[in-house]
Amino acid sequence: MATIEEALEIEQLERDIFRGSSTETQLIRTFGGQVAGQALVAAVRTVDPVYQVHSLHGYFLRPGNPVKPTIYLVDRVRDGRSFCTRRVSGIQDGKAIFTMSASFQIAEEGIEHQDQMPDVPRPEDLPDPSEAMSPERIWLLREWEHWDIRVLPDDQVVRKPGSASQQQVWFRYKNALPDNPLFHVCTLAYMSDMTLLGSAKVIHPDEPTMNASLDHALWFLRPFRADEWLLYDQTSPSAAFGRALTQGRIFDHAGHLVAAVVQEGLTRTLREQ
Repeated sequence: MATIEEALEIEQLERDIFRGSSTETQLIRTFGGQVAGQALVAAVRTVDPVYQVHSLHGYFLRPGNPVKPTIYLVDRVRDGRSFCTRRVSGIQDGKAIFTMSASFQIAEEGIEHQDQMPDVPRPEDLPDPSEAMSPERIWLLREWEHWDIRVLPDDQVVRKPGSASQQQVWFRYKNALPDNPLFHVCTLAYMSDMTLLGSAKVIHPDEPTMNASLDHALWFLRPFRADEWLLYDQTSPSAAFGRALTQGRIFDHAGHLVAAVVQEGLTRTLREQ
């Protein structure tokens, strides 16, 4: 399957027009994380390197065709002294499949604090994914064969009082990635769409649903590397009307809070015809 470098590869066609690569996949529609990651790469290409990404907000409008490339149109909304903003539209067959706003900031100083990382088992102490995953889901290991993804067993998840549904996942890219911090940011944009909606299904394991990402917001809080272990602490505070709200906090192995995610996804009940 495609490496993350291949998955995030885009070609510049015009000043603010880019074409994202299509990659081998077993999925019937383009993986949302790939679209978000490519869109962010396109936005980054139009921004002075002195600015760093601090947030993105995206909407998945239509399912993408995984065998077709996606065209990204970048709108340079604002270039300020401290912040700049870009709006990106992902296009297939003349229709928008994804739209995103991304904000960039020059490094500044201010107050500092963060939540404490949950005291969970370390990834090295968790079983190999191929041994812990059910046979019908082994295909996920091939789809993301370049990632090491370890979901904590339900009885080892650190519970938050009053939380409706939780999931905790350690993940990292298996191979060394370039040192460019922006590449790690775009890689995390790709990865942040993976497993998060599953936190809504933890307490509904036997309920068949149609699942798809609807919108996605991501804040980058501190430097990190995507080829080192990251803990994805996930909750789903609400599910109703065929949609589920999910939230995620991402910590590095040392306990630094490096990113925060909020996503709403489609969790429509499948009914027998």
